[in-house]
Amino acid sequence: MDPFSSSFLSSFSLSNLPVTLPPSTSSVLRISAVRIEEKPPTSTSTTTRTRTPQPSRRQIPSPPYPTKTKPISTNPPPTPKPPPSLAVTIFNAFDDIINTFIDPPTRPSVDPKHVLADNFAPVVDELPPTKCTVVSGVLPPCLDGAYIRNGPNPQFLPRGPYHLFDGDGMLHVIRISDGGATLCSRYVKTYKFTIEEKTGSPVLPNVFSGFNGLRASAARGALSAVRTLTGMFDPSNGIGLANTSLAFFGDSLYALGESDLLYAVKVTADGDVVTLGRRDFDGKLFMSMTAHPKVDYETGETFAFRYGPVPPFLTYFRFDSEGRKEADVPVFSMTTPSFLHDFAITRKYAVFAEIQLGMNPMEMIFGSGSPVGANSSKIPRLGVIPRYAKDESEIRWFEVPGFNIIHAINAWDEDGGDTVVMVAPNILSVEHTLERMDLIHASVERVRIDLKTGFVSRHPVASRNLDFAVINPKYAGRKNRYVYAAIGDPMPKISGVVKLDVSMSESDRCDCTVATRIFGPGCYGGEPFFVAKEPNNPEAEEDDGHLVTYVHNENTGESSFLVMDAKSPNLETVAIVKLPRRVPYGFHGLFVTETNLKKL
Repeated sequence: MDPFSSSFLSSFSLSNLPVTLPPSTSSVLRISAVRIEEKPPTSTSTTTRTRTPQPSRRQIPSPPYPTKTKPISTNPPPTPKPPPSLAVTIFNAFDDIINTFIDPPTRPSVDPKHVLADNFAPVVDELPPTKCTVVSGVLPPCLDGAYIRNGPNPQFLPRGPYHLFDGDGMLHVIRISDGGATLCSRYVKTYKFTIEEKTGSPVLPNVFSGFNGLRASAARGALSAVRTLTGMFDPSNGIGLANTSLAFFGDSLYALGESDLLYAVKVTADGDVVTLGRRDFDGKLFMSMTAHPKVDYETGETFAFRYGPVPPFLTYFRFDSEGRKEADVPVFSMTTPSFLHDFAITRKYAVFAEIQLGMNPMEMIFGSGSPVGANSSKIPRLGVIPRYAKDESEIRWFEVPGFNIIHAINAWDEDGGDTVVMVAPNILSVEHTLERMDLIHASVERVRIDLKTGFVSRHPVASRNLDFAVINPKYAGRKNRYVYAAIGDPMPKISGVVKLDVSMSESDRCDCTVATRIFGPGCYGGEPFFVAKEPNNPEAEEDDGHLVTYVHNENTGESSFLVMDAKSPNLETVAIVKLPRRVPYGFHGLFVTETNLKKL
């Protein structure tokens, strides 16, 4: 959560709240909820594993799992939760008043019935490690390890406004060993999640949807203040969701969300996921960190940053190869708060994009919009700072009109370090980024910055609507040839994957697509991830590996794990694993080798 979204009042106590609920309140409140109906798999088998009813945090029936899926490990039966306390009941009543009368979810972008439709709906419960069935092909040995995908899965079905970015982080892990696979889905046990699980209801307002205008901001801010003063939660322990991505560095695995510190997690030998705790790196990491750190494959170093609504709006830092955090480099030359979701590194530099999307608390409070909005009068800039800078004295900013990026694919040096090249999807309709994602079109471009002359040139790499792009991780910060990007149809739904040959853009070719894979009618997936066949072989070709992702069939209600040949002309299928239950659409993933899993 951004700092301005969590301001609290200091003059409230539970005993002097001025609102009295009339006896008829329960007949007046209209609490909306999302109904989730999962289609049963179209399997010929009729045997199902019956799930024992339990006091679910959402009280929504869950369909049976497909046949022949026995959990490897089971948890003890849950202990029935006691009824909520009087204070919790009163707070929830105020929540309902705000959600019904002050700030109901009237816009599609924050209406749970719209946002959580189809496979964006959360799964009701966690899933312990459960065996999967390989229904096509063979899982190659280089996939021994774990593919982990992060994404939002709200612990409680929202009764008020809800944005896609507001859900609690859930990790969906497919553990692969000797050609077999197990699936496990676990929440990241953040402080927010743990407190709300104990309370039995939401405690913190949603950042991207809960502060729409002055009345909503004041009401939810006041309620949060009272909850804080009564000891229901302590915001200094973290208020983030850890729902965006993952990173492995310093022999540790982290779940990330840019509104908080990192949460260390572990994948066990049987494929289960354990949250180890929130990490501040011996007190050296403050408040938050980007969900897109960059790991240099050759040096083992990790580069990152944080951003916020108060100066310095950007702070750059790095971790050494052992995972020890180095000193902050505050960047005061960024004079307005920009939405800095991602960045890039080269061998010599770090590259930041100051785009037309910015953090706008005034619009959030006095208008009726999100804490992040577009400023059409602002000229986007790219900032280039030496990779090992001790301060911001050497940063240089270059205006690049119309260049708005959310994600960066890669960057590298040319001409002995006198030129920086960046490849990234340019959001052509940036004003729709949060409100109408279905109207977003992202065109991948190659941007070349001449550091000597200051001249900036741009060239299209692909005109198709592409985002969530990845490369062979070994080439981060180094010149690469191939990019694998998700096809928006429209975003946030992903209908397939393309392979781009960036080197073709150097010959003025406008579309560098060399391979395309469409998942099929009614089938949608997520961000692909590249796994090299021989990651430690210096002679291996850049595209000699596999692409992996989860795919969901909306016609049958089934989800699968898809493995594709990254080198083949059509990204042909190597293996398909049928998953024991639905995996919702999410954000970013990571593959961790068996060797690195053992280091955890």
